[in-house]
Amino acid sequence: MRFEGKVVAITGGGSGIGKEVAARFVAEGASVAINGRDLAKLQAAAKEIDPSGKKVIVSAGDIANPATGAALVEAAVKAFGTLDILVNNAGVFNPKPFLDLTEGDYDWYLDTILKGKFFTAQAAAKVMKDKGGVIVQTGSMWAIQAIGATPSAAYSAANAGVHAMVRNLAIELAPYNIRINAVAPAVVETPVYNTFLSAEQVKEVLPTFDAFHPLGRNGQPKDVAEAILFLASEQASWITGTVLPVDGGVTAGRQ
Repeated sequence: MRFEGKVVAITGGGSGIGKEVAARFVAEGASVAINGRDLAKLQAAAKEIDPSGKKVIVSAGDIANPATGAALVEAAVKAFGTLDILVNNAGVFNPKPFLDLTEGDYDWYLDTILKGKFFTAQAAAKVMKDKGGVIVQTGSMWAIQAIGATPSAAYSAANAGVHAMVRNLAIELAPYNIRINAVAPAVVETPVYNTFLSAEQVKEVLPTFDAFHPLGRNGQPKDVAEAILFLASEQASWITGTVLPVDGGVTAGRQ
């Protein structure tokens, strides 16, 4: 198993991509600390992933607060002795036209997506600097390519900052043998869409994006999880500073 004995911290680990990533790490031998804002959801996810209660712990809080990321790292170290891998996955999404965006909307995206990832990565790097480690960020295809059907200026700007952070930290953290990369997903069918659409709307709207992807379907959490685990593994030991599109071919072009 690729991650036998490894300790992993995951933000946004209660559902969607983060939950799938946590399950994959545990299945491959890791111990995992998961973060999210909803304690009950985290506890349910942890129980589902690891009924024994020995391999998954939870640390609830809003990642927009730097203390939350520090608490997640501290919880992982306290429970499992160290931290080898951070998956900075937490994010928010709610398309809104640029002319309608408020300062509150802007702060919500920048604080959750960019500030959250920045300071959680910093907390993790402080633990990893004496022994090495890996950080994988969840960025976004929207930071690479604008999509008229989903106006997302603030969201895209925040994720562009995540991508830039990956390149900068790859250089700065390389002397400590800390690798950092990101995945940039397109439309992935996760509960994030239920935060601004009704269940019926999700059922109607998401299938209309299948054809948007050259491969003909929306992504699933497992598609992104596979890429994240690869970047976190020794198989990617000579890869750092990379933003990997996991997007069904969207950024390659159009049919």
